[in-house]
Amino acid sequence: MAEAGEWLEEGALIGEGEEAAGGMPGEELQEKDSEEREAARKKDKKKAFKKELRSNITMVVAALLIGFFLSKYIIANAQVPSGSMETTVMAGDRIIVNRLAYVFGEPQRGDIVTFIYPDDGETLYLKRIMGLPGETIEGIGGVVYINGSPISHDYTQEIFEEDFGPYEVPEGCYFMMGDNRNDSWDSRFWDNQFVKKGDIIGKAAFSYYPHPRFLE
Repeated sequence: MAEAGEWLEEGALIGEGEEAAGGMPGEELQEKDSEEREAARKKDKKKAFKKELRSNITMVVAALLIGFFLSKYIIANAQVPSGSMETTVMAGDRIIVNRLAYVFGEPQRGDIVTFIYPDDGETLYLKRIMGLPGETIEGIGGVVYINGSPISHDYTQEIFEEDFGPYEVPEGCYFMMGDNRNDSWDSRFWDNQFVKKGDIIGKAAFSYYPHPRFLE
């Protein structure tokens, strides 16, 4: 009987051991499930980061492309380096140039334009159109004459001291002058006096810094 009791007691001990051992797989499953959830969370977080990064890169690239397109074909941003257009446009002013201004129309007298300097073919200038194609322009006693008649509006209070002309403006070309008449290097003094329409970049429309205003 003692042996049987020992056997039963031992068996009971073995059974308890099996029950204890049987609890381990449940704990391991819980730990594994927790690890899988953490891994899934990290994976989702990584996906969200990549998605946001791609979105940001797309927006930056789109902004750069739009900026390039606007700068190349629609508007130009320029800083005025000299005082030749004072007091209409001051040295240091930042201006917006409309590249499409003359796509469907012709440049007009009084327009302030940026263009390629005809004597070197590369420097950008900012002046006012004073003489139109086919006209004869001259300056006498501080007054600008077009085809023998004084212009009704000279766009500036500056009176030039040196007479010029008469010059006949070729077809498809324009005669440029700065509003600061006695301190402007313009068509009156260039070797190649006239600016071709194809060399006009656009019309200066707005000065946004340091004093925002429309240019006229």
